Amino acid sequence: MTLVRLLFYVMSFIAIASALYAALSKNLVRSIFIFFVTLFALAGLYVLALADFVAVTQVVIYVGGILVLILFAFMLSGRETLNVIQQQKGKFVNMAKVPAVILAVLFLAVIINIILKTDADNLPWVKQSITQKNEIVPTTLMTENIGINLMTTYLLPFEAISVLLLMALVGAAHLSRKEGRA
Repeated sequence: MTLVRLLFYVMSFIAIASALYAALSKNLVRSIFIFFVTLFALAGLYVLALADFVAVTQVVIYVGGILVLILFAFMLSGRETLNVIQQQKGKFVNMAKVPAVILAVLFLAVIINIILKTDADNLPWVKQSITQKNEIVPTTLMTENIGINLMTTYLLPFEAISVLLLMALVGAAHLSRKEGRA
């Protein structure tokens, strides 16, 4: 077993275990902080896949931005709101969760169907890549090309995403404010 494969298994285990703990924990503060671990483990998996730009983006945007925003929204929310959420979390099975469970099972069925019907080793572009012995090697040009494309060809979608993140920030700030104020 190579070191890369061992690191992949370790990072995968950390990501899956921390995500399950974050989803199943009854303590919201612990869930938020363990979600940090999940996002960092995903960034580690991106580094192992030689997607260094995606890994840095994962850390900067999700860990540095979105998760801190969730943490602030949690800290600024009122005590009575947290108590209502805590009481709802105590009920593991109730009728309000049935649509979400049905949707999750349908998505799982679609994913399993795609995995079973797709023969990944016999795809034409995979065969061509294997015969040509195409390998991705880490170079400085990969990140440089992404930066140049983001600031030229894909500038409009890049700015649209930044406006979307700004709207999420304003929405989170609005939701976390006290109800008594105007």
